[in-house]
Amino acid sequence: MTKPALGKFGVFGHYEQWRQLPEQQLRDIEALGYSAIWAGGSPAAELDWVDPILGATETLQVATGIVNIWSAPPAPVAESFHRIEKRHPGRFLLGIGVGHPEAHSEYKKPYDALVEYLDALDGHGVPRHRVVVAALGPQVLRLAARRSAGAHPYLTTPEHTAQARAVIGPDALLAPEHKVVLSTDERLREDPDAAAEQARAVGRKALHIYLGLANYLNNWKRLGFTDADLAEPGSDAFVDAVVAHGTSDAIAARLTEHLDAGADHVPVQVLTGTDNLLPALTELAGPLGLR
Repeated sequence: MTKPALGKFGVFGHYEQWRQLPEQQLRDIEALGYSAIWAGGSPAAELDWVDPILGATETLQVATGIVNIWSAPPAPVAESFHRIEKRHPGRFLLGIGVGHPEAHSEYKKPYDALVEYLDALDGHGVPRHRVVVAALGPQVLRLAARRSAGAHPYLTTPEHTAQARAVIGPDALLAPEHKVVLSTDERLREDPDAAAEQARAVGRKALHIYLGLANYLNNWKRLGFTDADLAEPGSDAFVDAVVAHGTSDAIAARLTEHLDAGADHVPVQVLTGTDNLLPALTELAGPLGLR
């Protein structure tokens, strides 16, 4: 199965953020060299916000990170895929996943439900090489490699990326998301300790909900983090591992560790707010080696 050609770095955000972002900013992201945008937030099956993004750009790809299998039935999702594919061939990647049990009362036997969903997508003619699966643990990583283009891990580390690559083999796509906080205040750059504390505060705000979710906690414990690390609000070592912060060079070095560990593509989630998204992406583009 041919891997989707996503380039090295993309941008991750909530689908409502992408729905509301001005077309010019989408074109600016494309011009900076980010080759894909990833949309989180469990969008509805209609995916009506995808077409305007692809229509406003020329080469930018859109990937869902993720369509939740509990809230978006496979038949209308497949219909949306075919609509988008017909209008914008090869520029949409359907990311699916099971979410987490705390958010869905009907959540049960997630692995079996995921297999059934993939079966349904097959039945509706969605090409496997245009599907990726949110995966953290070995069982779902193997399923992602066997039944789709590959895996889209969320909130992990380069160490997890290396482990995931060993599980899925060389031929499957591996696209781990990583959060970043870019310190742009010159005063803070002159005081690294203050900058780190400010960045960790931003990171902890974003991480708060995940520290109560079993699938993420279990994965972090497999990576060696302790109960003390994962107790609210998260230890400095834990926050530093999953949220890259500091200067653009420091952040680029951290993101590149995923590529060195076996990732094909890294969706970058900027935590400094929509207003600062483009300036942050612009500052990171050079150190990341983008055009």
